[in-house]
Amino acid sequence: MKTRLIMTASMLITSLVCLPASAQSGPGATASPSAVTMGNGAQQAGGPGTRGPRDCAQTQNPEACTAHRAVRAQANEACKGQAEAERKQCLIDQRQNFDCSKAANPQQCAARKAAYKECQSHTGPAFRQCVQQKMPAPDCSKSKDTKRCETRQNAREACKEKIGPEHKNCLREQLNLKQSSTG
Repeated sequence: MKTRLIMTASMLITSLVCLPASAQSGPGATASPSAVTMGNGAQQAGGPGTRGPRDCAQTQNPEACTAHRAVRAQANEACKGQAEAERKQCLIDQRQNFDCSKAANPQQCAARKAAYKECQSHTGPAFRQCVQQKMPAPDCSKSKDTKRCETRQNAREACKEKIGPEHKNCLREQLNLKQSSTG
């Protein structure tokens, strides 16, 4: 009787340990050619850090979504075959060709393009800070939630001299958000 109990317990433990490992896709598993298998078994289309395809018909502005997708595809095609650093710069240059008249907010799109052009000599956090400073403040009178817009604008103004994690923490403090949240 003890032998049967021990065998049953060992089979149960073995199945609980081996089943998750056998369910993961491995080198022999077939996946779509555009999908990338991440370390935890999850798959993403296009590579790490990218989102999968999105249905433009379900967005607030389907025309802008479609136009943005077309510009991105055109940029990827134009920069195909270049080395990593050159490809990155090529993609940035190509995306500057986006037609702002098709954007959800054409004025903001044009202002962002101008800010990117002015800040192109910077990289990393310095680039982001430069763009933040060059971008005009949003017109909160046209916002759906005027109070929220003004609160966010005041927080941006109070934290404009900080970069990286300090900037993020400053915004959290200004907006009274939990420190454990990620943004």
